Amino acid sequence: MNLTLRVWRQPNRQTEGRIVDYKVKDISPEMSFLEMLDVLNEDLLHQGQDPVAFDHDCREGICGSCDLFINGRSHGPEKGTTTCQLHMRKFKDGDTITIEPWRANSFPVNKDLSVDRSAFDRIIQAGGYVSVNTGGAPDGNEIPIPKDIADRAFEAATCIGCGACVAACKNASAMLFVSAKVSQLALLPQGQVERATRVENMVAQMDIEGFGACTNIGSCAAECPVGISLENIAILNREFLTAKAASNNLA
Repeated sequence: MNLTLRVWRQPNRQTEGRIVDYKVKDISPEMSFLEMLDVLNEDLLHQGQDPVAFDHDCREGICGSCDLFINGRSHGPEKGTTTCQLHMRKFKDGDTITIEPWRANSFPVNKDLSVDRSAFDRIIQAGGYVSVNTGGAPDGNEIPIPKDIADRAFEAATCIGCGACVAACKNASAMLFVSAKVSQLALLPQGQVERATRVENMVAQMDIEGFGACTNIGSCAAECPVGISLENIAILNREFLTAKAASNNLA
């Protein structure tokens, strides 16, 4: 396939970016989207130009680092698929593809298509963990957990922290991400000790980072590559209100 790529180029955070058009030729339909970008960068290097910066790591749909906005959609046109697992057979010969970074004030652009998502790390550091010292690692079946609870916790834990929910939301809200992390630990017995402080601290940090408010549009869940459910946002709201009521801190 021969394609026209309209790529966001931005040298750094301080410099204003712009869309630049490139042509790529002889792209195999079996290539992944990132492999196609590798071809583009090889061509740019051969021409003595600066390659396009983009985030990637595992290329297996696990790490969540391949954050690209493709033709106006997080991770591209295929539902339930990360950018690295998106294949070029989803496009046609002669197509024009617009490729942009995540658009959110809380995700500043480092360079080109690479954005700084450390805000997510700071939210996790605020409470998205279990810090209680339990000694040695217990046997796998030592703490019995009902299967339906284990399944729900696992489904929440599948969040890969890519930020597609933020990019898809008109308010740049991080509620789906935060709710998945809160729900996962709130459902499990290991997470009960810090349950109240966890949700208060994580929501407070989310607000500090400047993410927008949730207005229940649902675009976050629609564009999530691993299918995190909106139900988790309801769980987060319940956990937050319960924690505030218990601490008599309803401000």
